[in-house]
Amino acid sequence: MLAFLIGALRAVVEMVGLCLIGQGALYLLAGERRRQNVIYRFFDLVTGPPRRVAARLLPRHSSQSAAGLLAFFLLFALWIGLAWLRKFL
Repeated sequence: MLAFLIGALRAVVEMVGLCLIGQGALYLLAGERRRQNVIYRFFDLVTGPPRRVAARLLPRHSSQSAAGLLAFFLLFALWIGLAWLRKFL
């Protein structure tokens, strides 16, 4: 049962990480019109909580891009940690 919960949490972390990658790609492709894109707004909805957590860890004058990058690396570290935990349990 514990392995299933770890696997499910890892899948959620992976999905949010992939949404961050997709949001970054749309940021580069759509430019200023990204806020009008429905997919970008969906990614913004999904990735909002991890980006807010990452923004609290950064100094106040940091950009939103830095918060997105930090959120991605934190999620990646969590994803690796969950894989390690699942392997050894």
